[in-house]
Amino acid sequence: MTNAPNASLTAIQAAVRHFRDARNWRQFHSPKNLSMSIAIEAAELMEHFQWLTTEEAKALAQEDTAARQAVAEELADVLIYCFSLADILNCDVADIILAKLAKNGEKYPVDEYQGRF
Repeated sequence: MTNAPNASLTAIQAAVRHFRDARNWRQFHSPKNLSMSIAIEAAELMEHFQWLTTEEAKALAQEDTAARQAVAEELADVLIYCFSLADILNCDVADIILAKLAKNGEKYPVDEYQGRF
């Protein structure tokens, strides 16, 4: 597995696949199970910010080292399940992200949407 700070998406996906396969977990990785796991881990991530104001949430993530670590671990869980689902669906992560950004770029042109939502 890689610890490189700038590891490629391909290397990260391979590391996630290696972790899964070393434990023989592919048998449990159906699209249904993985999509549910993404939602569950996303909810665990949201719990850290529930009931906080925007400013309190920023402070939590920037000033509280233990909270920042816990949030980072939940975010990693979400991403690991996303990479796992992409792997099972034979999706190239870089390709699908770039394609979606291009589609969103057409839907939300800079000159119309810059600085507004």
